[in-house]
Amino acid sequence: MSVGIVVVSHSRALADAAIALAGEMLQDDGGAIEVAAGLDDGGLGTDAVAISEAVTRADEGDGVLVLMDMGSAVLSAELALEMVDDDVRERVVLSSAPLVEGLVVASVSAAGGAPVADVAAEAADALLAKAGHLGPSEPAEAAEPERGAPAGDAPDERRGVFTVSPAHGLHARPATRLVQALRGLDAEVRLRNATLDGPEVSALSLSKVATLGALQSHEVAVRAHGVDASEAVRRVLELADEGFGESAEPAPSAGPAPEDRGGRRPIPASPGIGIGPVRVARSAAVTVPAARPGSPSEQRDRLDDARRRSRDELRTVRTTAAREIGEPEAAIFDAQLLLLDDPDLLAGADARIGAGADAAQAWAEALDEGERGFAGAADEYLRARAADVRDVRDRVLRALGGTAEPDAAPDGILVVDDLVPADAAALDPARTPAVVLAAGSPTAHAVILLRARGVPAVVGVGAALVARARAATLLVVDGTTGEVLVDPDEPTLTAFRERADARERRRGDALRRADEPAVTRDGTTVLVGANVGSVADARAATGADLAGLVRTEFCFLDRQQAPDVDEQEASYRAIAEAMAGRRITLRTLDVGGDKPLDYLPMPHEANPFLGVRGIRLALARPQLLADQLRAIVRVAHDHPVDVMFPMVAGIEELTAARAALDEAVEAVGRGRPADLRVGIMVEVPAAALKAAAFAGDVDFFSIGTNDLTQYTLAAERGNDELAALADALDPGVLALIAATADRAGDEVLVAVCGELAGDESAVPLLVGLGVRELSVAPGAAATIKEAVRAVDLGEARALAAEALACPDAGAVRALLAR
Repeated sequence: MSVGIVVVSHSRALADAAIALAGEMLQDDGGAIEVAAGLDDGGLGTDAVAISEAVTRADEGDGVLVLMDMGSAVLSAELALEMVDDDVRERVVLSSAPLVEGLVVASVSAAGGAPVADVAAEAADALLAKAGHLGPSEPAEAAEPERGAPAGDAPDERRGVFTVSPAHGLHARPATRLVQALRGLDAEVRLRNATLDGPEVSALSLSKVATLGALQSHEVAVRAHGVDASEAVRRVLELADEGFGESAEPAPSAGPAPEDRGGRRPIPASPGIGIGPVRVARSAAVTVPAARPGSPSEQRDRLDDARRRSRDELRTVRTTAAREIGEPEAAIFDAQLLLLDDPDLLAGADARIGAGADAAQAWAEALDEGERGFAGAADEYLRARAADVRDVRDRVLRALGGTAEPDAAPDGILVVDDLVPADAAALDPARTPAVVLAAGSPTAHAVILLRARGVPAVVGVGAALVARARAATLLVVDGTTGEVLVDPDEPTLTAFRERADARERRRGDALRRADEPAVTRDGTTVLVGANVGSVADARAATGADLAGLVRTEFCFLDRQQAPDVDEQEASYRAIAEAMAGRRITLRTLDVGGDKPLDYLPMPHEANPFLGVRGIRLALARPQLLADQLRAIVRVAHDHPVDVMFPMVAGIEELTAARAALDEAVEAVGRGRPADLRVGIMVEVPAAALKAAAFAGDVDFFSIGTNDLTQYTLAAERGNDELAALADALDPGVLALIAATADRAGDEVLVAVCGELAGDESAVPLLVGLGVRELSVAPGAAATIKEAVRAVDLGEARALAAEALACPDAGAVRALLAR
C-alpha cells in the first residue's frame, strides 16, 4: 500500500496534463492518483460528489493527499470530506501546495513509501527550489515587513499576530468591522486561533471569523498573500490595536444568573401592566420547499434573486428601526446583511448546487453548517449569534417558497431570554400583554421598539426568574415598577387588575384631554412634544404640542447619494404640514463613524462614539451641511421651525454652525425667517457644564439622555452587561441635567428628548430639575401631559433635591416609587 493522491481542478485537461508530467518523473507506477476535475458537461468547475468518490478510490489505508488548483476547489474538497466515511476522512490531508509542482514532488515521495505527513510536507515545499533560483520577486530595496508581520513562506505573503482585547472576543460586531476593513483589497487573508491551535479561516467571511472561538486574550495569527497583502495585515493589526472599537473591560466569567450577581434586580423597561398566561417563544421553523428542476445556472439565479429580495426586506426593517430607535441601534442589522453576501456561506451553497442540489436545499444546508459553527463556539456570546444565521437562512428560504410552521402558542405574556429587533418590530401588541426578558437593557434596540409599540416590558430578570415564569400558569408584569409576579394569589391579582384598570382610566382621560396644554397644579406650563422620523410619526403624534425632535437621517438612508436641497425641503415640509402649524425641531444630520452612510465613507476610528460624528462631521463636510440648512431655511419661511445641532461640545462648533446657517439664509435670499430658532443637543457632559457659555447663542437646549448617560457613566448603551449601570436616573446624570437648567438662564428653554422623558414616574423629577419641555414617542404625548398635570412644582423641586443626594439610580427609583 502507499499514499493515494487526488487531483482536484476546474479543468480536466489541466489535471490530465499535470498527471502526465508527474508520470514522467516516476520509474514505475507511483500508486493511486485519482482525478476529480471539470463538470460532466465538459465545462469548468468542481464537483464535491466526484471528489468524495475519488478520495474513496484513492484510499488504500495509508492516507490520501488532495491537491487543488484554486478557491472554490478548496471549498468543494472540504464539502467532499463530509461525504466520506469517518475512518477515511481521518486519513485525508488537504494540501495548499501548488497543483503542478506539488503533484510532481508528492508523486515521487509517495512512490518512495513516505507516510502521508511527509508527502504533504514535500508538496508544501514544492516552490522552494524555484524561489531559491529566482530570488525574491520584489526589488532588493523592498519595504520591510509591517510591524508584527514578517514575510511569510511565499514572496508576496505577510504574517502577523494580535491579541484579542474586546470583552466578548471576536463576536459579530468586531468581526463585521474586520470583514468590512478588508473588502476591496487584492489579497487573500486567513486567520487562525493560535491559542486554541485551530484551523485557518477566511478573514473575508463573517461566519468563519466569528467561529474562530477567539475570546479575550487569545492570540490570533494572520496570514495574507496577494498584491495588497501588506496593507491587509496592517489593517488587521491596526484594528486589533484599537480593540476593534469595543470595550476591553475584562470579560465576565460564567457564573450565577444575573439576579444572583450583586443583588441585581429586574429593570423596568416599558411602562404599563400586563396580566395573562405565559407565551413561551419558540422558533417557527421554515420548511425547505420541494426541489424545483433546473440547471445549476438556473438554481444560482434563483438563489441570487431570493437573496436580493431578502436584502430588500432587511433594509426595510433596518430603516424602520433607524427611524423609531435611532441609527446606532439599527446597525445591528448590518451583520445580517453581511451574512447574505458572506463568501464562505455562498461558496458552500454554490458547491452544493454544483453537486446537484436545488437552490433551497443548498442554501439551507450551507447556512445550517454556518449555524452549527456558531452554536458550537466556546463563548456564550458567540453561541447566541447562531440566531442571526438562522434568521438569514429562514428569510432566504421564505423567498424561495419555504413556509414557516404556524406558531401555535396562545396569546399571552412573552417570556424569552432576549429579543432581536426584527422580532420586536413584528410583535403584535394585541397578542402580547407584556414581555419579560432574561437579559436586555432599557436602551437596547428591541426594548425601545417595544416602548414605541406600547408593550409593557421588564428586562434583566435573569435565568432563574425566567425559568420560573415559563413554568407559571399566570404572570403579572408591571413595566413601570419592574415587578414580575409568578402565579400571584387572588388578592394580589385583584390589586394589580385594579392598578391596570386605573392606568387605563388615566390613559382614557389623557386622550380626551390630549389637545389641552400640560400645566402643573400650581400653573407651570410644560410643553410635550413628539420624537418623529417620518410623516406617519407626525400624524400619530396625538396631543403633541410640537415635534420636539425630527430625526432628519430618514432622508439620507438607503440611497446611493445624499439628497439634494429640493428633496430635503419636500421631506421637511411634509412633516411640517402633518404637524398642522405646530413647531418642528429639525436636528441636522447625526451620523458618523459609528453609523456611516454608504456614500459618505469614513476612515476607521478606534472609538467612533467618541469620533467624527454629529456636528463634527457636518462641519467637516460643509457642502452637506449647507444643503441641509438651505432646505431648513426654505421650510422655515412657511412654518415654525427650530434647527438643532447634535453632539456639540465646544463653543467654536456652535459658532461655526451658526455661521453656516447665516450663509444658508443669505443663499435662500428671503431674509431670516421670523420664527426660526436655534438650539443644540446636550449629549456631552462638557456641554452641560458649559451651558452658561452657550446660552447667549441659543434659544433652547435639548438634553439627549440616552447619549448623555452613555458618556457620563462610560457605559455603552445597549450593552446587556451594563444595563443596570447605564441608567439615566443615576444621580450623576441628574446633576448634569440640573446644571444645564441652572446655567441656561430664564430666556433659554431646557428640553429632554431622550427615553427618560417618556418615563411617567420621572416627570415630577425632571420638572423639579428645571426641564420645561419633554419630547417623547408619538403615542406617549397624551399620557405624559397627564403626568405633568399631577405635578406640584414646589414638591417637584424638593423631590429633585432629594434625588440629587441619592447614592445611585436604584435609590432614585425607590424614591420615585414612594
